[in-house]
Amino acid sequence: MTVQAQNIDAITAGAVPHEEAELTDGFHLVIDALKLNGIETIYNVPGIPITDLGRLAQAEGLRVVSFRHEQNAGNAAAIAGFLTKKPGICLTVSAPGFLNGLTALANATTNCFPMILISGSSEREIVDLQQGDYEEMDQLAIAKPLCKAAFRVLHAADIGIGVARAIRAAVSGRPGGVYLDLPAKLFSQVIDADLGARSLVKVIDPAPAQIPAPASVARALDLLKGAERPLIILGKGAAYAQADEAVRALVEESGIPYVPMSMAKGLLPDTHPLSAGAARSTALKDSDVVVLVGARLNWLLSHGKGKTWGEPGSKRFIQIDIEPREMDSNVEIAAPLVGDIGSCVEALLEGIRKDWKGAPENWLQTIRTKREANIAKMAPKLMKNTSPMCFHSALGALRTVIKERPDAILVNEGANTLDLARGIIDMYQPRKRLDVGTWGVMGIGMGFAVAAAVETGKPVLAVEGDSAFGFSGMEVETICRYDLPVCIVIFNNNGIYRGTDTDPTGRDPGTTVFVKDSRYDRMMEAFGGVGVNVTTPDDLKRAVDAAMDSGKPTLINAVIDPAAGSESGNIGSLNPQSTLKKKK
Repeated sequence: MTVQAQNIDAITAGAVPHEEAELTDGFHLVIDALKLNGIETIYNVPGIPITDLGRLAQAEGLRVVSFRHEQNAGNAAAIAGFLTKKPGICLTVSAPGFLNGLTALANATTNCFPMILISGSSEREIVDLQQGDYEEMDQLAIAKPLCKAAFRVLHAADIGIGVARAIRAAVSGRPGGVYLDLPAKLFSQVIDADLGARSLVKVIDPAPAQIPAPASVARALDLLKGAERPLIILGKGAAYAQADEAVRALVEESGIPYVPMSMAKGLLPDTHPLSAGAARSTALKDSDVVVLVGARLNWLLSHGKGKTWGEPGSKRFIQIDIEPREMDSNVEIAAPLVGDIGSCVEALLEGIRKDWKGAPENWLQTIRTKREANIAKMAPKLMKNTSPMCFHSALGALRTVIKERPDAILVNEGANTLDLARGIIDMYQPRKRLDVGTWGVMGIGMGFAVAAAVETGKPVLAVEGDSAFGFSGMEVETICRYDLPVCIVIFNNNGIYRGTDTDPTGRDPGTTVFVKDSRYDRMMEAFGGVGVNVTTPDDLKRAVDAAMDSGKPTLINAVIDPAAGSESGNIGSLNPQSTLKKKK
């Protein structure tokens, strides 16, 4: 972990040194600091000035996964943080590479994924005078507004404390993205090895439990025990917390129906008798007391108001969140519980076990009736075996795949592909569904798929819209290069939303249309993976089973009716449409 060199002072003085001094440098100190804190994997795109950092990290036992684009490497690091509760590390070059990674960093912060973006940068004295250094940019100033914290290290002796601060900031309290700026000159700085070793910091208890106040717990229990139609909403924060047994106990011992947000699916199986996912609209509209566990009342929950939530004033909310400022963000929170999810859920459980009478049976029957009706209504759509496929029939086949392979990880993005899969594909285990999250961004697919395979060793099924795949599709080469057990299914309907739009002038293709009948499967074949083209749900099921059984990188081009799909999927109301006719 060190380098050997002649005694520098002796050489400078012209004297012959009596002995060699053991030295270390910035490269090795960064690696040592990460390893000391249990970091095992780096996701990166090599280049100036961090190429050797990646090489040396690999030589020192860290796994270094190199991508084709920094945004995808950043997305991989972000979801690695979600899966492991340790900050995922993304390493990028300066300026443009940093900016590419910054999109993933901002998305990680919004989604509360612990991640550290480490970027090489230009020299401070040149940047500050704007003298035109190679890829000159004040990266720290740009990063600060878009992440939880940002730090710059200028001296090798401060690398240990810089890495420690970044780790603690990423995982403590509400997790998020952190930027760590390392100027090029830092890497070659040489210091005494013993001094370097003593400068490293092992972060102790980086995310300590935060116990809710007893009065807050009592207030929440009083409200909950007076409820006639209680409901629990599980958010991805509940999945991140890894308090799985406590969350299950809260639902089962209280007998309260629950609705999981998409990345919380599987905390309890979607087939659980208390799951109200298939009766979501009824559950939200008719409930009277709602317990939010790691979920936020943002746009994904209609901000806690409007017709989604029934009559104004008909709801009272209990909210569990580690961030006090989240309370009352859109509506009044009657009983805020500030603390970590595990501690808050355990506190509620203790109170429920004393004198809880259970959720009223008539409310449970209302949820059951609506759920069963919706499932029955959906069933015929999922069983069709037509060609070309529609979204429902294709997802029906994949629904069976996940049911038979509950340990597999599902990555999902797109418009219709995402929206419909959320409701159709049941999940059975926690942290097995990874999708676009809070921002609803496209392009997370391949980065998430790579990290899911690397971090868990489990088979990955990535279900992609053809538009969403285009944002990160070149990473199929990365998947093949590392021989990862990833099966990608592209729902190919020849366009964004659908493939039937036209240019009224007749000059160009419609703005949402792709090349007709594209063969994405041949991309995977070009890099040595397996490519398959399918046109029916039965063929799709057989192809996915073969891929998951083999563990070989596979891409399945699933031909979907070009007319299938709705504008913007289920959030078309957010996409403004002009109602004016073209002026003559």
